[in-house]
Parts: sequence; C-alpha cells; structure tokens
Amino acid sequence: MALDIRMPALSPTMEEGTLARWLVKVGDTVRSGDVMAEIETDKATMEFEAVDEGVIAEIIVPEGSEGVKVGAVIARLAVEGEEAAPASAPAPAPAAAKEAAPAPVASAPVAPEGPAASPTARKLAELNGIDLAGLAGSGPKGKITKEDVEAAIAKGGGSPVPVPAPAPAAAPVATPAPAAAASGERVVASPLAKRIAADKGIDLALVKGTGPNGRIVKEDVEGFTPGAAPAAPAAASTPAATAPAAAPPPVAIPSLGGDLDAPYEVQKLNNVRKVIARRLTEAKQTIPHIYLTVDIRLDALLKLRGELNKSLEADGVKLSVNDLLIKALARALQRVPKCNVSFQGDTLLQFTRADISVAVAAPSGLITPIIRDAGRKGLAEISTEMKALANKAKDGKLQPHEFQGGTASLSNLGMFGTKQFDAVINPPQAMILAVGAGEQRPWVEGGQIIPATVMSATGSFDHRAIDGADGAQLMEALKQLVENPMGLLV
Repeated sequence: MALDIRMPALSPTMEEGTLARWLVKVGDTVRSGDVMAEIETDKATMEFEAVDEGVIAEIIVPEGSEGVKVGAVIARLAVEGEEAAPASAPAPAPAAAKEAAPAPVASAPVAPEGPAASPTARKLAELNGIDLAGLAGSGPKGKITKEDVEAAIAKGGGSPVPVPAPAPAAAPVATPAPAAAASGERVVASPLAKRIAADKGIDLALVKGTGPNGRIVKEDVEGFTPGAAPAAPAAASTPAATAPAAAPPPVAIPSLGGDLDAPYEVQKLNNVRKVIARRLTEAKQTIPHIYLTVDIRLDALLKLRGELNKSLEADGVKLSVNDLLIKALARALQRVPKCNVSFQGDTLLQFTRADISVAVAAPSGLITPIIRDAGRKGLAEISTEMKALANKAKDGKLQPHEFQGGTASLSNLGMFGTKQFDAVINPPQAMILAVGAGEQRPWVEGGQIIPATVMSATGSFDHRAIDGADGAQLMEALKQLVENPMGLLV
C-alpha cells in the first residue's frame, strides 16, 4: 500500500510553505522520526520528520518549490513490501514536478491511438507535458476529460497552461517552430522554469524550449545566455490577426540615477523576511508608538555578574549582561503589570506572568525565541535556556512553541556598539525594550562628577494600551533593578 506524504502545517498560521530541501531520495528507506525534508514556513526553516516506515517511492514536489499549500501531496511512501519505482522509469506524476523525466514522444503521427480523451483534454495534456496513458478517466466509458488532466497538473504542484481559444479566422495553421513569443502567443514553460526565469530576470520569450512541443524546461533557462538569444523572426508565418501585440521586451534593470547607478544583484525574499516586512510595516502603520529613554548605570550589575560567573564556573555557566537584563525586564513587568498587556480592539489582555521574547539575528532573518516566566527563573537557568534557544534559532531548528507568544520583547544591539535606538513593537505585544552599549560616561554622584559605565535603554510602548506615565514607571523600575541588582537574586 502506498501512503501519501502531505505538506504539514508546522505553525498555526501556516497556509503554505517552501520545500527548501529534500534529505531523502527515491529508494531510501525511512523510519518514524527520520528527518525527510527542510520546510521553510512563515516563521523559520523547520525539519519535517517521517511518521510511517517505508521506502520513498516518489518525490512529487521538487526541492525549492514555493507556495506549496498545506495538505498538498509532496511525496509517496511505499510500505508493506512495495518497491520504489526505478528512477529511469517514467512516473505517472506530471512533468511539471519532474523536469528531468522524458516526455512521451511528440513526433509520432497524429492518430486516434492511446486512451480515449476529449479534444480539450488532449490539447491541455499536450501543452502541459502530461502522459494521458497514466491517467484514469472519469468521463463516460473511462474517457479522459479536461478536469482529469487539470487534477493531474495540480497534483504535481504546477499551474495548468490553458488551452488557447481557437482563432476566429479559418486560415490554415502551419505549425511553426515552438518559439511563439514573437507573435504574442503565450509562452509554454514548466512552473519550475518560470520560477528560475523570474529569479534570474530572464524573459522566457527569448528562450528556445527543448521539451515536448517546444515547452521550456529548467535546463533551457539555466543554459540561456542573454547575449546569445536568437532574434525574433521579423516575418512569422502566423497570421497577423492572431498577434494583438508584440511580446514584451526583457525586463530592464531600473537605473538608480546619476552617480548612484551602481551594479547590483536581485535577491529573492525568503518567507521569514516576507513576514518580517509585513508584520513590522503593519506595526508602524497601526500602532501609535511612544518612546521613553533612560540612562542606567551598569557598574553594580557588572560587578555582580563577575562574582556570579566565578561561583558558576564549575557548573559551566557564564552569565551575559543580556541574561541579567532579561531577568530585570521580567521583574520590572511584574512590578508594573499595566505594561504587561496586549491591545485587542475592545479588550485589553493583562498577563499574569512575564514571557520575554529575545531578538536573535538568524541567517534567514530576525526571530524571537521566548524565555517563559522569566521573572521566576534563576539567572543560571535563563542563561542556559537562552544559549540553547539562540543556537537553535541560528540553525533554523526552533519549534513553534519556542518562538510563538511572549508578552514583551528585548532587543540588545549593545554588542555592536550601538549607543541608542528605538525598536518597533512586535504585535500583538504592547512593548519592546531596546538596549544600547555600555560605555564610559561622566556621571554625577553626591554632587561629584565621576566616570561610570552607562547604558541607554529605550522602551517602545503601544499608546493604545499603555499610558506614558505607566511606561515611565516601568522604565524607572528597570533602572532601579539594574542599578541595584541584588533584587534579581530573590
């Protein structure tokens, strides 16, 4: 019995994802718990584990495929003694999902041979590289219909190339070469070829297809050289009436103008970066931010950190300043619960514990793993947990429960020498603390100016949920906890 392996929902908000990389191939034996693929969600790149045991019989969605809907079949698993189909054997999957598989020979004489199918179904299958021999018809007496072909295309993750409407003129069509771009006709190309062309900025109208019926496949786009593109024929044999407009020219790289006209390359956004762009744009457009900055002396905190690290050296624990600031922010939120809230339209959620989301720079983009109930955890526990979460974030291995939620956020750019900055609130949270670098500054104490290590910290607050006076109380509580850090130990 063959089992369908479907695109999983790896987060509550996931509707589609990118199949970033297959870690198995056809013929591999997998067991429950084996990692089969890496899937890029709207939050992070995550591992997809096998649930059943068997042999990979077919990989339907190739790696790199974007916009794969949750629940779509991405592979098949052969179980109970079934064998995987040999790689060289033609599979019944659509050609859109398997670029390298040779399509049925298209040069055979046109004759009413093969399975019974409607003319529209035959034309649709021809344009999309579908082998009708591998389809089961749902029409009368098993006749293959247009819907059967479209279902086969959708099953392979592709988008069907529609059958062009018949030309109104009765002029005979002379079956010219498949490159139809010059006459304004639709370019026939596989979904993967279209995606690669879009990434590279290649106009498919200039690419000669080598697939069935001139279909442009992946190899055609990858081997295309813009300078060697063949010129479009000036006098095509297709009647002028069927060409309403000339094919669009290749997309030109926009000029930056003047002295700024420098060379550059286009980098496609991954799902994480798309989500960051969308959510932070919404945050700045919909959340009225109020910013409150305080200068905090760090000398006492740094002294306590040094003493604690000496005592924890035997346990292999080394506290960072960030670990202590996580605890300080959580304790400040406990002291000023009016800032530990979330604005929900007609209601306000006030949280009874402080879960601190900590900004971590990962290769795919910014992500915020969470230290839950940080106010009640010890500093050593916070440090150990934060190191583990940061490593998982950088490796793209965070699980949804490790980065979804949080009642407030902490972003620390002090290690990069940044003195002060205003962070953007991460909705649905109502505040974020931005921490700059500790540096030597003049400090007034007892009427005397002395050198001190001082840090600037800025709180960004959602003014719909938090008044300025409440935000100021939180920043005051934070300052007291950092400058008198013994309170972090109780």
